[in-house]
Amino acid sequence: MPAFSRPVLLLLCGLMLLTVCIAVLNTLVPLWLNYQHASVWQVGVVGSSYFAGNLLGTLVAGRLILRHGFNHSYYLAALLFALATLGLMFSTDVISWLVWRFVAGIGCALIWVVVESALLCSGSSSHRGQLLAAYMVAYYLGSVVGQIYVGLLPTAVASVIPWMVMLIVLAVLPLLCTRLPRLTQPEHPVHVGKMLRKRSARLGINGCVISGVILGSLYGLMPLYLSHSGTSDADVGYWMALLIGAGIVGQWPVGRMADRYGRLLVLRVLVFAVIVACVALLSVGHLVMAPALFLLGGAGFTLYPVAMSWACETVRHEELVEMNQSLLLSYTVGSLVGPSMAAALMQTYSDRVLFVLIAVVSLVYLAMLLKKSDRHPKPLAA
Repeated sequence: MPAFSRPVLLLLCGLMLLTVCIAVLNTLVPLWLNYQHASVWQVGVVGSSYFAGNLLGTLVAGRLILRHGFNHSYYLAALLFALATLGLMFSTDVISWLVWRFVAGIGCALIWVVVESALLCSGSSSHRGQLLAAYMVAYYLGSVVGQIYVGLLPTAVASVIPWMVMLIVLAVLPLLCTRLPRLTQPEHPVHVGKMLRKRSARLGINGCVISGVILGSLYGLMPLYLSHSGTSDADVGYWMALLIGAGIVGQWPVGRMADRYGRLLVLRVLVFAVIVACVALLSVGHLVMAPALFLLGGAGFTLYPVAMSWACETVRHEELVEMNQSLLLSYTVGSLVGPSMAAALMQTYSDRVLFVLIAVVSLVYLAMLLKKSDRHPKPLAA
């Protein structure tokens, strides 16, 4: 199968539409809660409920795909996401917001596992890097479009939700026009726990956890940080678009450097760049905010695919779905822990502690990368 076959292109189109909805809601839900006078820790709990749904969705995704195939699993995930989005219109207290964001998290996790697994199983290993880069570009491009939507159009709940539900319905249409191949049941089932214990993939798995902490905290609490600093809703959308747009710009060059110079060196550089960006954001000067956010986005949003590539090179083709499930599970654990810790620290101390937390966890991972580790296989491109 060619790298960018018709099913792959249609799958990426559907993903981009869904990502627009995910990005809009990730930015506006903290702001909507803030307008309802929810405290910082309540906003953090609602954010964590979304990632808790991601955790549950990741755990059930593999069995669902094996039983019903990629297409039907995608339809079910989109239906859950649409219902959870529609439910936000009728949310009147923090509990109802928590429940609907939890359901949305389940649907989004199913979407990610379906799309990533379908792409990883398409074509040969020589095409895998191209497919993964195209996946990340489509994902972040949808995220930027979502942030631009926040900046240009009305942000009231009643104005946003109908548009989001319509986009989710449109995202299902491309998959109705194609048929993704069904997976065959393996003779010897591979469990997620075995993938997580795989020694050669340890740094990749740890990188996904750290990436989850960083991105979960940025998605869940960066809009709140900007709002508390006096930034309008429109400007919040633009700053978030800059953050995510930097991730798009960095995908291809970082991927090529990882293929040429090895994953370990590139991971070290990316983590160091995240630390430098956080230190710059903690400074008192506002002139460094734009370049610091660009550096943070360019490094933070490219960390996950490089760590993912590290781990996927250590498994056989028939183990890719389980490894992808394990990596997304690791990312989700980090995404669940990150906003909760950051919200508690921000409530107790200051909003600026958000960048302190990101810098500290990045420093811990950098220490792991600098430590003498197991030899890793030579990059596929080499």
